Amino acid sequence: MRAASQLKESQTMSTRTVFHCLSLSAVLALSTLSATAQETAPAEDLSMGTEANAAPAVLTAETAQVGQGYLAANFDLWEQRCEKTETGKDPCQLFQLLKDAEGNAVSEFSMFALPPGGKAAAGATVVVPLETLLTESLTIQIDTAEPKLYPFPFCTQVGCVARVGFTAEEVEQFKKGANAKVTVVPAAAPDTAVTLDISLKGFTAGFEAVAATLVE
Repeated sequence: MRAASQLKESQTMSTRTVFHCLSLSAVLALSTLSATAQETAPAEDLSMGTEANAAPAVLTAETAQVGQGYLAANFDLWEQRCEKTETGKDPCQLFQLLKDAEGNAVSEFSMFALPPGGKAAAGATVVVPLETLLTESLTIQIDTAEPKLYPFPFCTQVGCVARVGFTAEEVEQFKKGANAKVTVVPAAAPDTAVTLDISLKGFTAGFEAVAATLVE
């Protein structure tokens, strides 16, 4: 029994010795690796960090990779946003971020040109908060024209989406008008409508720039 006890104690000490050696070897290996990295790492591979509150860099046609979106031009509150393609014929949309009276971003309005000959001369994707009362639909009014209702066919993690079609006459109203309005109803306050202004300043030049990128 005593011999067995001594053998067990000897095995335990050997195991501890092995783990100690392994741990020591790992530390030495990491130290060597760190020293080697310091000696061989080129300066361009080192991250210099970015400010935590810094605005993300805006991609351009020159800096964007294929499949990435980029900002092509500004037209007052409108942005011409495009997607980089391999062919160089980048499709574009005219984007405006819609804000409430307090300056809070509420909705995204993206308009695009469509090929001639169809029922719709232009289309738009309007994204509103998930807390919107979907049964009340989306209301769009161009200047003093009669408002129209548009359904929300689906929602994503970002928000609920309305896909809108505009006739050639309505596109002309956008060009000649001063402003348009988007109205939604919050689910938490079904008796209260939230109306957001769409500035039409710069729309004509912006839409023509977008229509020029239309690939038929």
